[in-house]
Amino acid sequence: MERNKYGDDFNVGDIFPTAAITVTETHVVNWAGLTMDFYPFHMDKEFAAKTTFGQRVVHGPLIFALAVGLVSKEGFAGDSAMAWLGANDMKMLQPVFIGDTVRVEVEVIDKQETTKPDRGVQVWRYTVKNQKDEDVMVFDYKLMFHMRV
Repeated sequence: MERNKYGDDFNVGDIFPTAAITVTETHVVNWAGLTMDFYPFHMDKEFAAKTTFGQRVVHGPLIFALAVGLVSKEGFAGDSAMAWLGANDMKMLQPVFIGDTVRVEVEVIDKQETTKPDRGVQVWRYTVKNQKDEDVMVFDYKLMFHMRV
């Protein structure tokens, strides 16, 4: 099968920015319904008003999912990625609130060959930023890629 991209097309240090999305109450409610995470910190406005942040905080795993989706939507990898191998060193650096707008900067931080010449493994660092350009989440996303043979 002829591909439009291969893992060979990416180099350590490459940076790819995504578009942004504003996180809405609908996102939060739908996420809670999908995951059964109805913790009042996310869902109860009155409860959240009495917490350190004074308002509801968006679920961290929802921010992870939005980051993955924003990167996928941009199509940086084309059809070169063949498997997701995991996410490491995930850190929530700051809260995300309903109404915040997030985007992702992806940096290729590692490339490794495998025992099979038609495959390679890369680590892409996802840095999620809010509308103030503050880092709110960071994680290393490990993927297996098709390589040119």
